[in-house]
Amino acid sequence: MILAFDTSSAACTAALFDGSLECVSRSDEIIGRGHSERLVPMIAEMLGGRAADRIIVGVGPGSFTGIRVAIAAAHGLAIGWGAELLGMSSLALIAAGAGSDSAAAVIGGHGELFVQQFGAAGEPQGELVNAPPPVAAAATSANLVVGSGARQLVEARGWGEAREAWPSAADALKLPESLRNLPPRPVYARAPDARARAA
Repeated sequence: MILAFDTSSAACTAALFDGSLECVSRSDEIIGRGHSERLVPMIAEMLGGRAADRIIVGVGPGSFTGIRVAIAAAHGLAIGWGAELLGMSSLALIAAGAGSDSAAAVIGGHGELFVQQFGAAGEPQGELVNAPPPVAAAATSANLVVGSGARQLVEARGWGEAREAWPSAADALKLPESLRNLPPRPVYARAPDARARAA
């Protein structure tokens, strides 16, 4: 069994795949906040006492807190089950739901967007950009823009189709292997706002 989940956005999403790589159970909830309270019960309901052999966790970019919640849960489950643990790109997961060439745009902090463009097969078509909408807009050429920041990006460049969308773990195995075999560590795209206290 393969368990995939992501909490990098307002969505709390998990999916379970069987040995034939078919999605046998999924849950997608837009909850805004409270991922740490909802994620583990969601997974427990889905598994029904079973354990997964492999875990694929969304590593961002996106919400700093959400990313940490998912990765911490993934590490704990992997240790408990002796499961293989891998990371997946949260932006690629959003784009995978579009099923065509698209740019994924997610609202970040400080009025900036996380943006990356992907081909129809989910392959990256450019580098990850973290910038204000006018700068991020210049880094994309796909007509379709998906994600929480889609409208902002399309408005900034003045053309294209904006479609609000959220990650769905059920799309995890649509990603190219290179984007679902990442180290299970946060991809922040910029340094977190919090700073360690000086000694």
